[in-house]
Amino acid sequence: MRRNIPSLQSLICFESAAKHASYTHASQELFITQSAVSRQIQQLEEFLGVSLFSRTRHGVDLTEAGKQYAKSIKPFLQGLEKSTSDLMTHKGLGGTLKIGVVPTFATRWLLPKLHRLNAQHPEITLHLETSTKPFLFNDNIFDAAIFAGTEQQIKHWPGIQAHFLMNESIVPVCSPTLIQQMFPEAKLDSEYAYHLSPEQLIQLPLLQQTTRPMIWQEWFQAQKIQHEKPFAGQRHELFSMLAVAATHGMGMALIPKMLIESELKKKELVLASTQQLEGARKYYLIHSSHDISPMIVNFVEWMKQELNSAIDVNDLN
Repeated sequence: MRRNIPSLQSLICFESAAKHASYTHASQELFITQSAVSRQIQQLEEFLGVSLFSRTRHGVDLTEAGKQYAKSIKPFLQGLEKSTSDLMTHKGLGGTLKIGVVPTFATRWLLPKLHRLNAQHPEITLHLETSTKPFLFNDNIFDAAIFAGTEQQIKHWPGIQAHFLMNESIVPVCSPTLIQQMFPEAKLDSEYAYHLSPEQLIQLPLLQQTTRPMIWQEWFQAQKIQHEKPFAGQRHELFSMLAVAATHGMGMALIPKMLIESELKKKELVLASTQQLEGARKYYLIHSSHDISPMIVNFVEWMKQELNSAIDVNDLN
């Protein structure tokens, strides 16, 4: 059965004329005559049975139908152009992976490591977009995603294959300068960690995460430490914001250890205690369970290699 799709040439002419509100400018952009642009758009209007432009004294204006159609087809033309460019560039041996990823994980863990992916797999080009909610892969939003969620969310997410990456092990961190100012006698137990007493820990100002208001209370309860004001302190929405505030000596923050590798290595942050809080959320790399491409397989393997070389908080004791 023939697809009910107009010719690509007519769509390209329409998209250009819609962008410029001018057949003349469209012809200049496409290196064809103005009459050729006009014929293509006329054929498109006859195919659709709808007027896309109205003529004015100064040229043409999109009709309401034309505005809707231009908005609808633009991403598909861009996608077709990108797919063609990918194939021509990689000769069928690679291409682009569109990855959905939670924001702080993208900026603080994944992006600093992508140069190693590029060196190992130059045939793969990553496009990263932030995503915090489940979606369906058959919607063609992403090829894969790095998702922070619960086992129940993964279990009830249809049509996916999930690769467990890591637990969200949250640790208390602050600037070493803050500890030295408040507790001059405190000594590092290891290269990255102090082991402050409960009495010392409750004296440190707290930094709170807006989206997890109970997190400090949970950590203190898990350590059997009585804190009179576990909800006090500055509030910030993202772990990345907490890390910056903590680095500048503004307080102690609870942050997943894999998101502060750089600060730990540079001694900009240290662990005030090595006691972790294992949250219900875990990190997964997920993709469709159907038509798994070699690029997905290579990306999964690379992620696992990187995780195996990450700082382990158990090595900081």
